[in-house]
Amino acid sequence: MSAHDTTHDAHGHDDHAEEGIGHVSMGGYVTGFILSAVLTAIPFWIVMAKLFDKSSTTAIVILAFAAVQIVVHMIYFLHMNFQSQAGWTMLALIFTVVLVVITLSGTLWVMFHLNSNMMPGVAADVRSLP
Repeated sequence: MSAHDTTHDAHGHDDHAEEGIGHVSMGGYVTGFILSAVLTAIPFWIVMAKLFDKSSTTAIVILAFAAVQIVVHMIYFLHMNFQSQAGWTMLALIFTVVLVVITLSGTLWVMFHLNSNMMPGVAADVRSLP
């Protein structure tokens, strides 16, 4: 062990650069927070301002913003990258993408087919009540 190694260990630091794990800074958290707030505010404004005529276009735009926000959370808060922990991060990314695709496609399927899958005649029965 060299004198540099002893001095380095005495300060309580270890070398994370070899493992691909970056140091977390307050600036990174602030950047992630600001991006998350902006990526939440823009879709809210789109819906409230009724920017698009079709609701399907609005839904697609909101889903795109949601996907970008997931990536922002993974990078700035979960500190995921393509280098650390010998592939486990990539496996977690693939799992997240599969889960998001299943959730979003299932949600869209339910929402767009809700009217056609409702029981016929329920609205007519309610109107005929005294």
